[in-house]
Order: sequence, then C-alpha cells, then structure tokens
Amino acid sequence: MIFANAQSASPIQDIVYTAKFVCGSIPDDAGPLRPGHYDTSINILNKKGYRIGLVWTAVINDGPTSNAIFKNLDSETSTGMDCRDIKEIFAIDTKELTEGFVIIKIPVSSLKGFNNEQIVLDYTQDTINVLDVQVFYTANALDTLPHEIAEEKISFYIIQDETDKIPPEVFRKLLDVTMPATLNQITDTEQKVKLSLAKKYDLDKKDLDKIVLRIKDISIGVGSLLDDHAVSLHVVKPQINE
Repeated sequence: MIFANAQSASPIQDIVYTAKFVCGSIPDDAGPLRPGHYDTSINILNKKGYRIGLVWTAVINDGPTSNAIFKNLDSETSTGMDCRDIKEIFAIDTKELTEGFVIIKIPVSSLKGFNNEQIVLDYTQDTINVLDVQVFYTANALDTLPHEIAEEKISFYIIQDETDKIPPEVFRKLLDVTMPATLNQITDTEQKVKLSLAKKYDLDKKDLDKIVLRIKDISIGVGSLLDDHAVSLHVVKPQINE
C-alpha cells in the first residue's frame, strides 16, 4: 500500500473539483451579464504517474442534474468538455444563457499504483490535488468572429459654405476622412463626406445643401481588427468528502 504521507492516513472518501460553466447568448441588457455570446471549456489533466478514475455530473442552476459519467484517465493524459457537450447532455437546442456547474469526483478507492496497490491520501492540498483542472471562459459581444475591416480614406476640399458653421480656416484646405468601406456597392461619396461634416459641426439637412465640396482622391486599405471579446482562465482547487 502506498501512503502519500507516512505519518497518518485519512478517511477521505472522494476528491471533488467543482467547475462553473456559462453557455449561450444574452441579446439585450436584461442581464445577468453584458450582452454577448458566452462559452466555457473545462480541461482535465491527470498529472500523476497512475491511472485515475473519475465521475462527473453536470448541474444546471435551478434545473436538472445529468446522469453520472465514469471515465478512466491514464497517467499524463487529458480530457475535457465544453458547452457543446453540456448542451448535448441536456438536449438544449436554444441559444439562451445556461449556467451551472460540472462536478468532477474522484473516489479515493479508485486510486491504484502500478501494482494495483491502494494509494491512501492525507489532508494536504498538494496531496489531494491529483488533477489539473482548468476552466477557460470566453465572451464575444459580436455576432461574427474577429476580423479585419476594409476602410476608405476620402480626401476632399470644402469649396463653399453658406452656413457659417464651419471654421473658415478649413476652406480650400486638403482634408480627409476615414470610414468603413462599402465594397461592391454604388455609393454617393460626396454625401458620405457631408454626413461626416454634419456630425462634426452639427449641421442639418438644409445646411448640407449650402456646402460645396470637391473630392480629390479615394483610397482603400485594411483597417483595425474588429474585435470585442474577453477571455479568462480559472484553475479549480480540489475539496474533499469524508
């Protein structure tokens, strides 16, 4: 028999890891989190030199509990589960937000050495931490994956302004504005520039008719990465059931 601590053997029955999961989408400001798409990936590594048998169940907040699933994890191998697995277990086919916990339980009686001898653990945190359990959370506020966007730079002159709202020092001076490009579409470039001026100088529709522009040049380029996501990593610590 192998003892993790030769001084005292403990009556530990199970080692338990509890991992929180958040799956699905929030379309508005109703909460409990900010609007976005949420995903969770739970990764489990057997870092010991012997096989570990584990039992895991999923629990939905204020909802059902899954059947227990048993799995043998060989030495220095890993497994995992994510929102797709959890939704499949509960037959969830909607995108609504689902929260809960995955409970990973290791019966101490399943811990065997190379010669099938029982491994007895003590109460120390290092000894009972036989697995490396990490939870990776992602949240994305966009419906599409992060991607680069095309932008157009429009160079222009203000030839005439009868509104008296635009500073005179910018008249007949080369100006430019950068905005998202609308590819494969016919657009009114002058009108787009006027709308940009309207936002900057608080112009109304009648004011725009009193402004004369001359477009000098238009160039297309790749702009910044369009991205609005967050990631976080949580390392789960074990607890014991006696």
